[in-house]
Amino acid sequence: MKHSSNFLILLLSLLLINGCDTQKPMTDEAIVVSVTDGDTFKAMFKGKKEKIRLIGIDTPESSRNPKAKKDAQKSRQKLDEIIAMGKEATKFARKLLRAGDKVKLEFDVSERDKYGRLLCYVYLKDGRMLNEVMVKEGYAYVMTYPPDVKYQQKFLAAFKYARENNKGLWGM
Repeated sequence: MKHSSNFLILLLSLLLINGCDTQKPMTDEAIVVSVTDGDTFKAMFKGKKEKIRLIGIDTPESSRNPKAKKDAQKSRQKLDEIIAMGKEATKFARKLLRAGDKVKLEFDVSERDKYGRLLCYVYLKDGRMLNEVMVKEGYAYVMTYPPDVKYQQKFLAAFKYARENNKGLWGM
C-alpha cells in the first residue's frame, strides 16, 4: 500500500509541475505599419515599431542589391526579371497587409534574425497564415533554417501546389 501511495504522490507532483507552464506565449498581436517587400513588414508590437520577417519563406528582391544579383546568378535569370518578380511579390503582400491591420504573430525557436528583425509566422485577420499564402499563391520560395522549421512541410506542399498550378510568379 505504501508503494501505491508514493506512486500516487509522484504522479500528482508531475501533473502539477507540467500544469505550471512558464514558457512565454507563442503568439501575440501587432498592428501593421507598412509593407517593406514580399517577406518583410513594419508593425507596432508591444508599443514599439518593429521590422518583422516572415519566417520560412523568401521572396525575390524588389530592388538592385547584392542579394538580387546573387539570386539572378543562382537562378540563371536576368537581374531585371528578378526585380520585376520581387515587385510583384511586394504588390501581392500589400494586398494582404494594409496599414492598421491587426495581425497575430507566432514565434518558432529563434526570436530574431542577424539583422534584428522579429522572425514570425503571421496570421491575417481571416485566420490564414501569410507565410503559407505567399508560397501557395506563387510569390515566395520555401526557405527554412533549423531550428525554425515548424511549418516546413506545410510550406513545401504549398510550393508544390503553386508550381503545378502556375500560380503567381510561376505563371509569368
